[in-house]
Amino acid sequence: MSTTVLAYGYTKLNPVYGQDACRPTSVVTEKNVSTVEGLVKQDRRITVKQLASETRISVGSVEKILHDHLNLNKVSARWVPRLLIADQKKERADCCKHLLRLEANDDLFFQKIVTMDETWIYQFDPEPKNASMQWKRPSSPPPKKAKVTQSSGKVMLSCFWDCGGIIMTDYMEKGKTITGEYYSGLLKRLRSELVRRRRGKLRNGVLLLHDNAPAHRARQAVETADQCGYEILPHPPYSPDLAPSDFCLFPNLKKSIKGRRFEDIEDAISAVEEWFQAQNDTFYSQGLLKVKDRWQKCVTMQGDYVEK
Repeated sequence: MSTTVLAYGYTKLNPVYGQDACRPTSVVTEKNVSTVEGLVKQDRRITVKQLASETRISVGSVEKILHDHLNLNKVSARWVPRLLIADQKKERADCCKHLLRLEANDDLFFQKIVTMDETWIYQFDPEPKNASMQWKRPSSPPPKKAKVTQSSGKVMLSCFWDCGGIIMTDYMEKGKTITGEYYSGLLKRLRSELVRRRRGKLRNGVLLLHDNAPAHRARQAVETADQCGYEILPHPPYSPDLAPSDFCLFPNLKKSIKGRRFEDIEDAISAVEEWFQAQNDTFYSQGLLKVKDRWQKCVTMQGDYVEK
């Protein structure tokens, strides 16, 4: 996962003292802005409620920091700059044009792609508020729902998949970080899994589609990809809307496990693996093919974000 989503857009606060001493002190301080920024860098999918819980400030104040001071919005469940500058839009559009040209000149283009990404899997991840909405009469009292929070037990899922389904998964325990060395090891394991699960895929050529996270761009990982015979496809920064795992695989997976309380993290992992196995080939093939439509829309929109 990229740790550079906050590369720009940060506005320092300049509090003015001595003005209306009776007014309550704002919690939107430079320290809290910095704390929120750090938490988002660690986990681009972190929610506003999680940030409020971690920082012990209100949801409204967190939203003000995210939108007004860090200039961030959520796209495909990840925090990204609210407004892309002209150069970033151009880079996104140019990248999509290049990928569309590659696809037009290769009948096996999508059959060659292996895409991957990472996401946190929690022992308990509460369902969103709208998932528990109920029909009621105007005179009926609103349903009561106890306040629940995400569990501290979690693992980082790294998932490699293609048109035929899941090829390989890896689960890293909380407290560790995916480095270039670690990701290099995953790429070597991937090659073994391709030999075992996807006969002929290596011979036809593997196109690796992943985001520009530091571990993915590390020299050791790039060299390993080359040694394994993978061609790395370009992926522009700040573009979860162009990543199949972010707009298709992970949102559907999370819907199936949110609100379920697992006995332990191994139980949560088993539920994830069962869900992967329950999806048919059409789910994976259509999910991957949707990225072509998004490339086209990105070009049409001159590099702006594509939400649907």
